[in-house]
Amino acid sequence: MNVFDELKARGIIAQCTNEEEIRKQLDAGPVRFYVGFDPTADSLHIGHFIPIILMSHLQRAGHVPIALFGGGTGVIGDPSGKSDMRKMLTMDDIKHNVECFKKQMSRLIDFSDGKAIAVNNADWLLDLNYIDFIKKVGVHFTISKMLAAECYKQRMERGLTFFELNYMLMQSYDFYVLNQEYGCMMELGGDDQWSNMIGGVELIRRIAAKEAEETGKPVPESTKVNAFTCSLLLTSEGKKMGKTEKGALWLDPEKTSPYDFYQYWRNVDDADVIKCMKMLTFLHLDYIDELSKCEGPEINKVKEILAFEVTKLIHGEEEAVKAQATARALFTTGGDIENMPSTELSADDFTDGKITVQDVLVKCKLCPSKGEAKRLIQQGGVLVDDEKVTDMFASLTEENFSKGYVVIKKGKKVFHKAVLNK
Repeated sequence: MNVFDELKARGIIAQCTNEEEIRKQLDAGPVRFYVGFDPTADSLHIGHFIPIILMSHLQRAGHVPIALFGGGTGVIGDPSGKSDMRKMLTMDDIKHNVECFKKQMSRLIDFSDGKAIAVNNADWLLDLNYIDFIKKVGVHFTISKMLAAECYKQRMERGLTFFELNYMLMQSYDFYVLNQEYGCMMELGGDDQWSNMIGGVELIRRIAAKEAEETGKPVPESTKVNAFTCSLLLTSEGKKMGKTEKGALWLDPEKTSPYDFYQYWRNVDDADVIKCMKMLTFLHLDYIDELSKCEGPEINKVKEILAFEVTKLIHGEEEAVKAQATARALFTTGGDIENMPSTELSADDFTDGKITVQDVLVKCKLCPSKGEAKRLIQQGGVLVDDEKVTDMFASLTEENFSKGYVVIKKGKKVFHKAVLNK
């Protein structure tokens, strides 16, 4: 099975410009392809993971990934899927975020010895002469076609700025520059990027056709570019995966602990386990097909395999082992809770030597507000040191922290350690 067919079998590929041509290009030899990442935060999140694992699959098959960091486009921000304009970042913010991205990606992408290339579009976008840019690029785009793109239609009612309208032109120009300077033949990205990616493919082909017409020379093979998108990570109900009560599922262990990361995948719905395993791991498809036959309680073992494999890819095997051991220990008495997610409390958090359970839940970010904490307690969903909390106004004293901490259980699957730092 060639790499394109394997990606299709794993359910990773969503749309492509020309499947037959893409397959031939990938079969013919090393292909340079790129995926863009706008550094709008100091960590990648699980939404970036599908494009990264796609890059890794192709690199393992002998192709060369180009990781394009949007030091230029990141200043604007992609309007796709956004109801409001993004907050503008400083160049120092962007530089810091790019370094964080590259470090996280290095777990799955080998950047040594030219096996992968990292570039920053600030190198060519920030010094552009706007008149020259519009003459070269803008003439190949029509406003009517741009506004028909899904990424812009969603913003029309709230107001789409001309500033953001330039994003498609800039992303398309990125592909053009990478094609000319690095011999890049393909753009890959999330399915929500389809309109922008088509823009890049058409720009390269139109410029090449225009130059061929003016010179009388044939269109170069090097400009016969393509694009394909990877599927978004959705539940069986069509909802985006990767959102937790604490926010996004980050790849940075300081933002989402390896344990919380593991637990997210350990707790996915039964209907989503095999799909996630195909898309998010490198386990052989035949092995996954065997696991798909599991039913009833056996599915929990499959979930453990999924959680371990994904956590290992992001955080390394040692952290995956710790997370799995902690998760298992929490469901048995006397288990080791050393690696359980924890929050420190100080004497300042106590009033007259007491702190309400509601305050502890909010402090530990197990509930977003006291109102939500109150409802959770009323529903019987909170245990402190294995004792169900029945009084919504219950408080803990320093005596409850005699061993230095209390263990809070939220629902059936969420455990957290509140540590008193005296």
